[in-house]
Amino acid sequence: MLLRSLWCMLGARLPAGRTPVFLCGSSTIRTLSSQSLHVDTLQRHRHVRRPESPVLSGIQRRFYSPDIVKSILKSPAAVPGKRAPKGPRTKQPSRTNQPSSSVDEDTMRCIAFATADQYHLPTLCHDLISHGFTEINLPRDASHALAISTDMAAKPDDNALMFLFREGSVVFWNVEDKTMKRVLRILERHEIQPYEVALVHWENEEINYTVGHGNTKLERGDFMLSDMIDQSEAVLEKFAFSNALCLSVKLAIWEDSLDNFVESIQSIPETLKSGRRVKLSSAEVMKKIGELFTLRHCINLRSDLLLTPDFYWDRENLEKLYDKTCQFLNINRRVNVVNQKLEHCSQLTDLMRSHLSEKHSLRLEWMIIILITIEVLFEVSKMIF
Repeated sequence: MLLRSLWCMLGARLPAGRTPVFLCGSSTIRTLSSQSLHVDTLQRHRHVRRPESPVLSGIQRRFYSPDIVKSILKSPAAVPGKRAPKGPRTKQPSRTNQPSSSVDEDTMRCIAFATADQYHLPTLCHDLISHGFTEINLPRDASHALAISTDMAAKPDDNALMFLFREGSVVFWNVEDKTMKRVLRILERHEIQPYEVALVHWENEEINYTVGHGNTKLERGDFMLSDMIDQSEAVLEKFAFSNALCLSVKLAIWEDSLDNFVESIQSIPETLKSGRRVKLSSAEVMKKIGELFTLRHCINLRSDLLLTPDFYWDRENLEKLYDKTCQFLNINRRVNVVNQKLEHCSQLTDLMRSHLSEKHSLRLEWMIIILITIEVLFEVSKMIF
């Protein structure tokens, strides 16, 4: 014990170097680094008392790197009351049955866009032919669409095909991205009331498809096209699928317009509830009513969302493909939801119109009362003077 104390006193006077220091215990000699000796020396100079272990040979020290300590202190879990940041939010799909994510070499892509309110098909067809595309003849009762073929196929398993509908939608089958962007630029010259570019690329429908043996069908979110039919019948089957995709993307655009309309009038019920004055003029209310009826007209009267088109009247096989795709895209349920929202918005606009009408009637009544009062004052003044 005396030897140990003497040796520690001598070690405290030595500078911190790489000279090994021996600590004598009862029956064990250990070699410690100069770093541990320097730590003990600093603690003695600061008058920090450390509890002594009864057995010195059983003590094991760990020295952590400053980088590790900093990383631990900076981690979100080390800060109390703080949660780790969440990931970015994404748009919820409009249907529950999403296409399968498994993509192999035989899988090709079918993608649909709604770029405008309408297309001018005669000039659009002439422009596409002048750029090297080829028109495929469709039946006479399908005059509201164009079928265009191209040699720029994304994969060699199937021909590249495009369907352009007068309602402002285009569907690409196995078309490479470069050609797709080129066609979208051509469409810009023939669009009537075009949509925003961000909205066009956000509200799209993309489904994978393959060509193989068996009947054409929609299975597990993918199109299965038969290779045992002729080219003209294969084009009509793709037309049926494309027609349903066209309705879906157009409905998605109208759903976005309805959401914007609801957002623009959402403060009116709260204003009426609080008893405050609604700051809307008669012209603004009539504008809102016009927007609402235009949207209702597009969904229920101008489109084929409520009824199956006449094109499928005598084509039972194509009608099954069309109905199956519409069912997969939940078009009927989405149309019902949109109409219910439109009905509530219509009730609110009717309330606003009646409120403004009562307000105008009250103003006229006060004007009449004021005029009668002025006339009475004139009569009284004539009687007095």
